[in-house]
Amino acid sequence: MDLKHHCIKLNDGHFIPVLGFGTYAPEEVPKSKAEEATKLAIDAGFRHIDSAHLYENEKEIGQAIRSKIADGIVKREDIFYTSKLWLTFLRPELVQPALEKSLKKLQLDYVDLYIIHFPMALKPGEEMIPKDEHGKVIFDTVDLCATWEALEKCKDLGLTKSIGVSNFNRRQLEMILNKPGLKYKPVCNQVECHPYLKQSKLLDFCKSKDIVLVAYSALGSHREKKWVDQSSPVLLDDPVLSALAKKHKRTPALIALRYQLQRGVVVLVKSYNEKRIKENMQVFEFQLTSEDMKVLDGLNQNVRYNSVAFAADHPDYPFSEEY
Repeated sequence: MDLKHHCIKLNDGHFIPVLGFGTYAPEEVPKSKAEEATKLAIDAGFRHIDSAHLYENEKEIGQAIRSKIADGIVKREDIFYTSKLWLTFLRPELVQPALEKSLKKLQLDYVDLYIIHFPMALKPGEEMIPKDEHGKVIFDTVDLCATWEALEKCKDLGLTKSIGVSNFNRRQLEMILNKPGLKYKPVCNQVECHPYLKQSKLLDFCKSKDIVLVAYSALGSHREKKWVDQSSPVLLDDPVLSALAKKHKRTPALIALRYQLQRGVVVLVKSYNEKRIKENMQVFEFQLTSEDMKVLDGLNQNVRYNSVAFAADHPDYPFSEEY
């Protein structure tokens, strides 16, 4: 990891900034906030912006990026933008149109990274999460290897620089890696990862295949009732994180972020608060000792904050290590 330039080289030769700005927000947060926060993040020094079709904010994120380009703050090539293929578009013939739809909203010519959001398909259509008359989610049967070939075509067409996956476990990754005629390996696997869910086995496997692990919910979670068990422990209240924060004169959040960087993990952090957005950039200003890292390793409890409730009936659920 080149922490000096804050980037890691991907297996296709492109570079990904190790600290990314996550843009998901609960439904009640106005979409205009995503635009404001993304502008603040770029001003603070973030160059890696992560969004998705599911977040329904790509129009606003695109406006933020383009306005910062117009202001001369950044060039397009300075920004690393990730979008995600939603589950109703996993049929091979729907992949390119889905990416083109995102590009149209963003008003950009390409994304830097396009990833499969989850390793399962939902029935195509207008509904984000299609359900039958009994309220049961309607799944679709899709060969993920065929979906992957459609992503490879998008890369060849220049619509995306790199392609990867999210929420895949080892078996699902191996299915892609062992696919006959594989043209491009996934450059990354984006999964929930934090001191309470270390994902060590998955991280070791990804490293062995030159696949970057990207951590979401790196600070635990925003605790949105729709996704998160309200009885789960609050990561940032952990006394170990608090003690290390005191020792390094930083916040518990910065300790959790720095921990991931020193493990070779690319980390996403989301905040719509200007002070915190700026504060999160301090992750490059200090280092944890090997003793600190050992102590943090000991916090693992395999606590998963993001339960994908709609997926509970799927035969492959839950996804990723221990996933």
